[in-house]
Amino acid sequence: MVSSSLPRPWRAWLRAFWPAPLAVDRRERLRAAIGALFGIATVAGVSHLLAGASPVSAWLVAPVGASAVLVFAAPASPLAQPWSVVGGNVMSALVGVACAALVGQVVPACALAVSLAIAAMFALRCLHPPGGAMALSAVLAHLGHGHFPVEAALLDSTLLVCLGMVYNALTGRPYPHRPIAPPDQHATAGKPARFLSQDLDKVLARYNQVLDISRDDLENLLQEAEMEGMRRRAGEVLCRDVMTHDVITVEFGSSLEEAWQLMHTRGIKALPVIDRSRRIVGIVTMADFLRGAGVSGHQGLAQRLRAFIRPDGLVESDKPEVVGQIMTRQVRVTSEDRHAVALLPLFTEAGHHHIPVIDADKRIVGIITQSDFVRALHRIEG
Repeated sequence: MVSSSLPRPWRAWLRAFWPAPLAVDRRERLRAAIGALFGIATVAGVSHLLAGASPVSAWLVAPVGASAVLVFAAPASPLAQPWSVVGGNVMSALVGVACAALVGQVVPACALAVSLAIAAMFALRCLHPPGGAMALSAVLAHLGHGHFPVEAALLDSTLLVCLGMVYNALTGRPYPHRPIAPPDQHATAGKPARFLSQDLDKVLARYNQVLDISRDDLENLLQEAEMEGMRRRAGEVLCRDVMTHDVITVEFGSSLEEAWQLMHTRGIKALPVIDRSRRIVGIVTMADFLRGAGVSGHQGLAQRLRAFIRPDGLVESDKPEVVGQIMTRQVRVTSEDRHAVALLPLFTEAGHHHIPVIDADKRIVGIITQSDFVRALHRIEG
């Protein structure tokens, strides 16, 4: 822990030395450790057979142990891919042998070998951290011939990569690594992307450092994180947060003319029908008025509707006079405590345009329209 008595810049600097937690569980850690055990045991066993009476170090080189960490513990890393392992180790070994043969002093030979190995790995797109150790080992061992890189480094690296392919595939880690699957296209259909691939490329160009993750994986992880954030925010938005509270209602016995005037003057297309306890008994919409008036086309629409909603004053009549006679009795409602995103199928698939909201006592407290729901989605995405 960094003492809070230190100046803020010092605390920030010291925290940089504290290791960040690894976001892998015990199962993944055990998988990596067993993989390295399997890989190095096999490589060492083959090297021992090839060495015969010679020391096993003639065929088993130490940097392959660092390669095993990448192959089995970080198989998705660009630094751990087959060409990085084989090409990086062999090329670095060749550079180290050349420096050992051409530079007489060990100190400049070591420095030059590691430096040139890094440059060569960059040029050949096979950057592999153990390659630096491979170049340094060649110089320190004073190996001025081709045996070290061509036979030992090539054999150990190739065998380790083959073992990594088998073990990682059997344990659910495809190797060579393929980018993770992008987010479900159906989940993002119709929604503007928060960033484009070109945007990420520009940011990476400004960052201008080697990342231990492929560019495609980074983009997909960012998109997955965005989707996870949307799901979290969606779970926090309830129907009560997005509904229209000042809901306009009518009763079963309200006249058609009253209901029509409310819809016309308030610019709404549906009125929940309630009883005296404010419990929903139905809903009346524009479609109910048109159906009650027997209107099937635009011809004579205004006249038919005016005649339909006007009371005829008769004691007995077959013509509907009140809302309860034309309303839709089957009403889809939702609770005020329900997550708003759960209404998505009702609006997009079931064709609903208005969903009344009720409280724990089943009394109406609001209504959610398509406009309300769109605003909720915008809030979730924002």
